[in-house]
Amino acid sequence: MPTLTSAHDLITAIPFLIGFHPTNSIVLISIKDGAIGLAMRIDLPAQLESDQIDLLAHHFLRDESEAALLVAYMPDNRDDGDSILISLGAGLIRNGVEIQESIVVQSGRYRSIICRDVSCCPPIGKSMPDIDASEIAAEHVIAGIPMPYENISQLIETISADPSSLTLAWASEVSAFAFTDEDPDAAPLRRDGVETMDLLLDDFRMGYGATNRILVARMIGRMSDLQVRDYAMGVHSEDTYDLYFAMWRELLRLAPIGFVAPIACIVAAMAYEAGDGALAQKALDRAFADDEHYPLAALLRRVFNAGWPPESFAAMRAELHPKVVASIFE
Repeated sequence: MPTLTSAHDLITAIPFLIGFHPTNSIVLISIKDGAIGLAMRIDLPAQLESDQIDLLAHHFLRDESEAALLVAYMPDNRDDGDSILISLGAGLIRNGVEIQESIVVQSGRYRSIICRDVSCCPPIGKSMPDIDASEIAAEHVIAGIPMPYENISQLIETISADPSSLTLAWASEVSAFAFTDEDPDAAPLRRDGVETMDLLLDDFRMGYGATNRILVARMIGRMSDLQVRDYAMGVHSEDTYDLYFAMWRELLRLAPIGFVAPIACIVAAMAYEAGDGALAQKALDRAFADDEHYPLAALLRRVFNAGWPPESFAAMRAELHPKVVASIFE
């Protein structure tokens, strides 16, 4: 990603950092060792309370941030963007975080509330840049990374339920492969879950995707077991991440009611590990909609909201995986 040396660079980069074009939002980006660190987006509040500011500052301190970049995306009917950013900036400074840039975006224009040089920062601001023609867009296209979604609704749609997942016939097919800890054949069924995961990943590797209906139903059903789910949490490596992520996102769309939560948690964990906090939170929303008391979803929500560094989360997952493997295959 290009170095963020100007307000233009920052505004251009944000949709790529959070995965979609934000509206009615505050985006906070940490600077660590001179490079971009944590990127956070929160819904634009009616007013920003001091405890909210302190929580945001805690995330920056946990990330060992040196400075922050702040952007408020304001609707046309509000005129308090400056005051919100001033309050937020003061709170971060109070907690030891320097503010390098603070920008208000409104009515198709952006302006810095820090810069006082009218030659580069006119009071009326500047027109929003066309990110499709930007350097960062070219880098993403070359790397095969998708362009940002137009809005958060498009992001949610990528993990929403496919209509085929809501049929009684499909739910029955998946239920045939479900089991519980009390099942006398639990051990071989768990190993079958791992084998199914390998077979389905091969289908994705060869470009078939989720076309094998029986294999897909078998995988979704086997994920009802906690050990199979925990195996799925840690099985991917850097080389296989993209394949597994594509697979779990597709299975999340195909999972019938009652089978969504475990797969949604896998998608959430992988998204968070990749730095995609927006997708991670929306995947957890699907988990809670399926089972409001699902323990892993509650744990992940606490981890995400506490601002755990993604690399720490990845390290924890890697440490636990060998224990899960031993439990399944011993």
